Amino acid sequence: MTRGARDESGVTQAAAPPQRGGPQDPYEDQGGLRVSTQGLPGWLGPVVEAVRTVRPTQLSRFLPPEDGRGRQSAVLILFGEGPRGPELLLMERAGTLRSHAGQPSFPGGALDPEDGDPHTTGPLRAALREAEEETGLDPAGVQLFGVLPRLYIPVSEFVVTPVLGWWRDPSPVGAVDPAETARVFTVPVADLTDPDHRVTAVHPSGHLGPAFTVESALVWGFTAGVIDRILHFAGWELPWDRSRQVPLDWRA
Repeated sequence: MTRGARDESGVTQAAAPPQRGGPQDPYEDQGGLRVSTQGLPGWLGPVVEAVRTVRPTQLSRFLPPEDGRGRQSAVLILFGEGPRGPELLLMERAGTLRSHAGQPSFPGGALDPEDGDPHTTGPLRAALREAEEETGLDPAGVQLFGVLPRLYIPVSEFVVTPVLGWWRDPSPVGAVDPAETARVFTVPVADLTDPDHRVTAVHPSGHLGPAFTVESALVWGFTAGVIDRILHFAGWELPWDRSRQVPLDWRA
């Protein structure tokens, strides 16, 4: 397929990007954990380029406090390839959790001391560990290929490092602990880019944000915001009606 062509999923194709990083790469350690773009499918090229060039302020207006406050955490943004082409792995948090209960989200959570330095490979280890604990994912089948700038979730005071991965060797997934995870599911990128699945979520506070109606779920908040920006900067976004609004429950 020629560069710039679109497949049936609506995702722009691109030649595989060159590998970045080297001996001084902060996201590589002697244990073999590393970030690499080698051998990725061509359609991920625009995402790799977006990760390389995007600035924190282009992703969110909520950035980590300069005084260092906030609990360090990481999420895994995992791209795979399913029956309908490129897809993302998401989960729905249990409704009994203290924070973000019932929300669809990326797998992830707070860094543990054994994850290591939060400014180097710590977020990589945390993202893979949490994904395994929450979804049963086998980390050995995941190739990490990018790290986005750290963002901030004010309501829970999490400083979040989004880690991007390619599901090179898919493994069975499902809710490991019902007390934490209600369900695990994949969403075709074609559905995320489909204007019919895009709405504006209206929080009781008055805050407006992008949202997606996919797989019998309303994806909103931090997760929807990151997906929205990835679609935009990868050049996958299609025009959609931002006046279509969905009110959120007052408990959200």
